[in-house]
Amino acid sequence: MADRRAEADWQGALTTGSGSVELRSSGTGTFPVTWASRVESPDGRTSPEELLAAAHAACYAMALSATLGRNDTPPERLRVASTVTLSPKEGGGVEVTDSLLEVSGTVPGLDAADFQRLAEAGEQGCPISNALRGNVRIAVTATLD
Repeated sequence: MADRRAEADWQGALTTGSGSVELRSSGTGTFPVTWASRVESPDGRTSPEELLAAAHAACYAMALSATLGRNDTPPERLRVASTVTLSPKEGGGVEVTDSLLEVSGTVPGLDAADFQRLAEAGEQGCPISNALRGNVRIAVTATLD
């Protein structure tokens, strides 16, 4: 088992307040957050959705690497982007609706169809995908370099 910890500090009302999120387990940084950074321009601040996108991209890259390795076609390189969408929620509020995974890679021994197939299989083994599944639409687009 591995536990990881982050802490948030918030002052003020939702739309006018501000805060920060600190990555405590790694100690790698403290990042400012505001409501505007979630629904308007980031302006140098992060959001829970950006942090979720980062977690999903990193987790998926590792899961796909493992999937490709089990296929005896380990990647030379994978580049993964995750775009997480925050949308208005029916009845009010907002909700995370989508995480689009886009992967490009250099994988000797695979054609485009096999890479897409294995990219989709790799998504099934991603712990972050599995935490989101059923609540967030997940799509995978894969291209070879």
